[in-house]
Order: sequence, then structure tokens, then C-alpha cells
Amino acid sequence: MYSKTPGLVFGFHGCDQSVADKVIKGTEDLKKSENSYDWLGHGVYFWENDYNRAFRYAHILKDNSRLSKGKINQPSVIGAIIDLDHCLNLQEINAINTLSESYKMLVSLSKQSGNELPENKRGNGGIDLLLRYLDCAVIENLHTYRKLNDLRPFDSIRGVFQEGDVIYPNAGFREKTHIQICVRNSNCIKGYFVPRIDI
Repeated sequence: MYSKTPGLVFGFHGCDQSVADKVIKGTEDLKKSENSYDWLGHGVYFWENDYNRAFRYAHILKDNSRLSKGKINQPSVIGAIIDLDHCLNLQEINAINTLSESYKMLVSLSKQSGNELPENKRGNGGIDLLLRYLDCAVIENLHTYRKLNDLRPFDSIRGVFQEGDVIYPNAGFREKTHIQICVRNSNCIKGYFVPRIDI
């Protein structure tokens, strides 16, 4: 009943300038990410209300071409106006419980098939679990279950990620904590824009 998130949010997507230009002109759409380690499953990813994170990420992709399917020569950011619509909002207890049930189903399926569950792994030798193989499998399992049972699909997924080092000793805040949105239904993207930079 409350999974319809009211209002619109701004999302920012780091990419190459050539991609941003084509999307703004309407000759191309942002492509869905379908990696087996995507944090929130498959879809188009946005940093919620965080232009600077998107721009930094575009620079990371430029410097680490193996992380991106498309080459980034000139880092850029495209803004999107997003209606989350029917959202699996992982800041809410019902969504967390739903995901927990999907994990239990995946464990059962894994035992029946004799296949091992995927594992989340650290990326680049850091402290953060950046390669979310298990989380992706749990979320994709949930989407499959809903489809097979004629339940309304989720249009988007929203999650908070604690990432990076603590910002001061004994802090509960980390330097790279952020909210990410994964859009599965492209109709949720109401429009794209060229972001203005603070002056």
C-alpha cells in the first residue's frame, strides 16, 4: 500500500560526455547495467541528489576502464527526474523483510539444485563489499518470484550504502555513504537534464 513513493527525485549518472549529449538530444537512452555483482540488481543506476559523487565516479571509470563497458574519455554527468513509483525502498522495514524472504527462497533453491550461493566480495582490496554477487542474486530472485506469481513488478530499487572509512574516530558516518537508485522501468525516468554546477 505504501510502496508508491510520492514525488519526484533527482538522480545523477556519471558517463562519457558523448553519451550525455546523445541522451539529452534523445537519440540514445542510458543502458541498463546487468552485471552479476550490481548492488541493487539490474537496471539504470543513479546517485540520488549527488552530482559530485556521479562526477567522481565518472573519473574513476575513466581511470579504470575495466570497470565500465563503455570507454570514458571526457567524464560527464547527466541528471534525471525520476518517479520511483512502485519502489523496493530498502530504507523501509517491509522492503527489508521482503528481501530477507527472497534470500531464504534462494537458499532453498540453491540446496535443491546443488549450486552454491554467490558471495559478496571486497573490491580493490578495500574494506567495502563492492562486488555484491549475493545481493544481486537475492534481488533478481525476488523479481523472478514476483513475475512467476503475477505480482506487480518493482519499478525501482533504492538503497543506502555505508561505504568508505569513518570520517573521525568512533564515528557512525563514513566518507562515501550514499543513496543509490536502480531504475528497472524506464518509464520512471520523466526527463533528462544537463546539471547546473554550483557557483
